[in-house]
Amino acid sequence: MKSRSGEKIKLTSIDELLGVVNEESAMEIDISKIHAFKDHPFKVLDDEKMTDLVESVKAKGVLTPVLLRPDGEDGYEMISGHRRMYAAVRAGLKTIPAIVRELSDDDAVIAMVDANIQREELLPSEKAFAYRMKMEAMKRQGKRTDLTSYQNETKLRSDEILSRQVGESRAQVQRYIRLTELIPELLDMVDAKKLNFTIAVDISYIDKEMQKWIYEYIRDSGFIKPKQITALRKQLEEGPVNQGFMISIFNSCIVVKAPERKVVLSGKKLTKYFPEDYSETDMEKVIEALLEQWKREQK
Repeated sequence: MKSRSGEKIKLTSIDELLGVVNEESAMEIDISKIHAFKDHPFKVLDDEKMTDLVESVKAKGVLTPVLLRPDGEDGYEMISGHRRMYAAVRAGLKTIPAIVRELSDDDAVIAMVDANIQREELLPSEKAFAYRMKMEAMKRQGKRTDLTSYQNETKLRSDEILSRQVGESRAQVQRYIRLTELIPELLDMVDAKKLNFTIAVDISYIDKEMQKWIYEYIRDSGFIKPKQITALRKQLEEGPVNQGFMISIFNSCIVVKAPERKVVLSGKKLTKYFPEDYSETDMEKVIEALLEQWKREQK
């Protein structure tokens, strides 16, 4: 889409632009003047969907304007549209259609999260940091009635409001936020489904130095069980635990099964001791009775 910087384009559809109630106009903005949202929690991946988006942009341009806010330094901060801008860059575009809006820091965070949180296949880490960022912004906004009240004017907690907005229980929202307390290596394991979500939440309550030891244990052993983390946290309530002690706690939780012993007696051997008219069941009963007698004699 070729156009001079600052040229206005009339929007025919604004359904996809978060928070745009009245008709607005978009401008072509130089991509070089746009920088990513600070601590943007959503990953822009070079996957198959991105390849399709790039081909679409090459053929039709960027159809839905991105949402920006001025950064006060002759540039712009991306609020919504990181994937579209990445695709535009890959497609060779120099400008991108954008709506520029004055937003406070907290309003910008909320708009950024709301524009991305409904995407399919979000990683746990993306949800975790997005929920935390929006929760903190909502708490800072404090008494604003449009964020803390519903039609019945009942005051609600920020996590309760957020849970309703994202369609998850308040407890689940809090669990996701706990994941932000994990070291990056463990959080990557959660994203890669190498570390169970519930276990990861439990680990998040352990200090980060010990989390490094836990990461090394999982990396070397290939697993961690809920009872191991439970035992560790219980021991931590009683006093400090070093790395060697932690490993001994984990090992004590592992039940080592004794190898199954199996003895096979061939029919040829058994015919030496049993009459020919004895069936297999008859022989089993005799052998079991003799073994019981032997066991009693050993005691």
